[in-house]
Amino acid sequence: MNVSSVLIAGGGMAGFQTASSLRELGYAGDITIVDASTAPPYDRPPLSKDYLLGSSTIEHLAFAKPEWYVEKNIALVLGSAITALDPDSGTVTLANGRDLCADVVVLALGGAARKLPLDTGTASNIHTLRTVEDANALHAAISVGTRLLIVGAGLIGAETASSAATLGATVTLVDPFEPPLVPVVGLDMARYLHAHHAGSGIRTIQGSLTQLIADDSGDYVAAVLESGERLDIDQILVGIGITPNTQLAVAAGLEVDNGVIVDSNHRTSHPRVFSTGDMARTRTADGELARRNEHWESARLSGTATARGILGLEPDHADSHWFWSDRAGIHLEVAGDMSAAAESVFRGSTQDDSFVLFRVNGSTLVAAASINDSMAVRAARRIIAAGTAVTAADLANPAVNLKKLTRGIAS
Repeated sequence: MNVSSVLIAGGGMAGFQTASSLRELGYAGDITIVDASTAPPYDRPPLSKDYLLGSSTIEHLAFAKPEWYVEKNIALVLGSAITALDPDSGTVTLANGRDLCADVVVLALGGAARKLPLDTGTASNIHTLRTVEDANALHAAISVGTRLLIVGAGLIGAETASSAATLGATVTLVDPFEPPLVPVVGLDMARYLHAHHAGSGIRTIQGSLTQLIADDSGDYVAAVLESGERLDIDQILVGIGITPNTQLAVAAGLEVDNGVIVDSNHRTSHPRVFSTGDMARTRTADGELARRNEHWESARLSGTATARGILGLEPDHADSHWFWSDRAGIHLEVAGDMSAAAESVFRGSTQDDSFVLFRVNGSTLVAAASINDSMAVRAARRIIAAGTAVTAADLANPAVNLKKLTRGIAS
């Protein structure tokens, strides 16, 4: 198919990267990014950190300056959501009634924050954190002494707890798992991270809510735990994951199963529609449906892969899974699958300011997680991607240069 125009629905990392990669790969046709936000495409991870703290602005979060879009000849259509997609004609209809048409449509609509089942939907003091508007509302609601209940101690919940405590809030973090995040960081690192909250004055509770109590205005003033304990609160943040925004795809008749189903080129069940980022779910060559990834790096790589797919290019070699998180003065990085069957090997100790936890299966490095040591994870990613043989002794020994291990040079 001759592609003279591409319309990208969604201005998050995956959508932006699709547009950027198309130009980098030499595509000269029309590119349009459509997004419901009035802000040009911007980065989401800082929303729970610098932006919430007030030390960053929406201009700092922007992926590119306005002149970049002019230089790259990429049109932005902002401030109106897409309400319908006709895949046969490549036409999308906006909430303002406008129709736009392209040879290829890319769905990069991300996901929506899951709602708390107990929430009636009438309270003004319950929050989620997915957009700059969400962050603005949460920041305005927090001041010194604000009693903030955070439900869900995953990455967003934990990062926001740290920022809110810095702003002077009294933070309680509730999660049904003890410790949280085991599937993504492994048990040892999960224990370390969760215990770290106490140093910021954050109370952590293992459990679930059974009731939310509202006042006459409809705002929540207390939450009751399954233990029977009542927590008096001023604000609530819900951080219990996302659901992919597949409504448009479902209505358009695309194949959907906890995400829009795509092949290795990110093409959906309709030949002129692609999907990328958090909302896309890949069917592998053997027919298996892969797990959706909801991290920044995954979205970036997904965007690049989508651009290559549109242009009929083979996918790049897949890099190892990688993400990061910042909270209370510590920087976490993870590469690979920390939940895979493997032996834990520490370089350093959890008592140190920085350390690395490797996961090793025989001579194969399957994953690594570090605190305040980005270079170690960078080396680990190269080792994992190349399949370079390693030994537990070399990984544990701080005298062994990890960079040399990437070249197969052992001690």
